[in-house]
Amino acid sequence: MIKTETEETESKRELIVPGEAIIKGKDYLPGDGARREGEEIIATRFGLSDISGRLVKVIPLSGIYMPRIGNVVIGRVIDMTFNGWIIDIKAPYLAFLPLAECPKYVRGDLSEYHDIGDMICCKVLSFRGKGVDLTIMGRGLGKLEDGMIIYINSNKVPRVIGRDGSMINLIKEETKCEIVVGQNGLIWISGKTIEEELKAKEAILFVVEKSFVGGLTEKVKEYFGGKK
Repeated sequence: MIKTETEETESKRELIVPGEAIIKGKDYLPGDGARREGEEIIATRFGLSDISGRLVKVIPLSGIYMPRIGNVVIGRVIDMTFNGWIIDIKAPYLAFLPLAECPKYVRGDLSEYHDIGDMICCKVLSFRGKGVDLTIMGRGLGKLEDGMIIYINSNKVPRVIGRDGSMINLIKEETKCEIVVGQNGLIWISGKTIEEELKAKEAILFVVEKSFVGGLTEKVKEYFGGKK
């Protein structure tokens, strides 16, 4: 059913198909995966409708990660050059972390700082053509030690994070784990025990599996309640 501008806009996300009207009202603005037709905002792709204030968008349920400036991503070092590291960020293009974007002065053997196979939390600094440049200048960025890495479809990341971080904060609280969610779908989990890490992993995969379901936060609370 199409919602009008007099109805509550902060509603649950609903499964939507291309060509379907999401909401009606001239005050709304189409975002990713949506366009305006007259007074209606229409979906242009299959996914979950999301209405945040005046902005209306569709969160896709499948597809490949495309870098955006400012995205926090997790990548794996696959090679080195004389002035930086080549990083696989699960995108169509490889990314580059230059020496100039490291918080420490680096000299000599680059593998002493980041070696092939290391997992690094980075931020997308620039993206033009087929070139993706990264930085680790910032709080929480840099090499990820210990823990485990899991991979989910990048389009499920918004559901795992939740509105204002509500979902991932719930999982952190219940599992006592540190968790970093990359916008590219790679997630780092670190707990005091392997049992805590596996508990967090299972909860994240539960969210991914149920990503199209309404009232997901309550279902995750029930999930943890059942585990206890």
